[in-house]
Amino acid sequence: MTEVATSASSDQLLVVIDPVAHRMDGESVRIAKDVLSAGAPGAKVCLPADAEEFARVLARRGSRRPVVVGDDRALLRAVSLLHRQRELAGCVLSVVPVGGVLTVARSLGVPTGAVAAARAVLDGAARRLDLLVDDSDGVVLGALRIPPLAPRGDPEDAGRPWLRTCQSLVRTLVPARPLRPAQPSPVAGPTRLRVEVDGEILVDLDQPVEAVSVTPGGSGAAAVEVRPVSVGAEASPLLARGRRVTVSGADFRYRADSGVWGPVRRRTWTVWEGALGLTLPGDWPGLNGD
Repeated sequence: MTEVATSASSDQLLVVIDPVAHRMDGESVRIAKDVLSAGAPGAKVCLPADAEEFARVLARRGSRRPVVVGDDRALLRAVSLLHRQRELAGCVLSVVPVGGVLTVARSLGVPTGAVAAARAVLDGAARRLDLLVDDSDGVVLGALRIPPLAPRGDPEDAGRPWLRTCQSLVRTLVPARPLRPAQPSPVAGPTRLRVEVDGEILVDLDQPVEAVSVTPGGSGAAAVEVRPVSVGAEASPLLARGRRVTVSGADFRYRADSGVWGPVRRRTWTVWEGALGLTLPGDWPGLNGD
């Protein structure tokens, strides 16, 4: 991960409001829009009706800095579009997290309050973050896990029964990918997989495993953890770091960025160092070299 000493406040903004966020939490959307408009009077605000219009608005942004107002799915959609257009390298993205699933945005260092996040868009600094890109050209912003845990919901979803009614609408707004989300999510359990890191076998098919996780770890490498099935005493996890991670074996599914994907028999993820430019608060520890 690389710090980019860039002042964000003078940029012309393109504020793209995710329609799901607008329906789920219109008050937070209004607050974010008011803060951004007051701090950047020339900001252009768009409310696309669907995924196709979302893509068109983003493609026609010109020199404006895109600001996504929405949850993890909206952020992933924007990053995926920019990646497929090979425009991530020349773009700095900002996000104001609004909606039901905010785990990824929070893990990246984005404030989850509408006011704090909007202020970070205006006053924060650009940061280059690593991405995982798979062999179907899909992107992963945070950690991925095999097998996927049964979803337990984001802590901020508690007490929001209306969230289920939005799920089908959310799925229609997620960009098409070669793999369809698996429904329902399977329960985690032992499986047999071969995990290779930069061509070296970390675990093979003869060793059942409870879980595999892959996380962009900075400096162009991913952190890989494999937890073997315990027999008697607890087995120590197998750890490795590398740029290229391949998992193969019987059909498996994996959870990444609030979605479950698969089944596949083989998947390779490669770290793209500094591929994502994201605006983060100026007092975020990572921006001070900590």
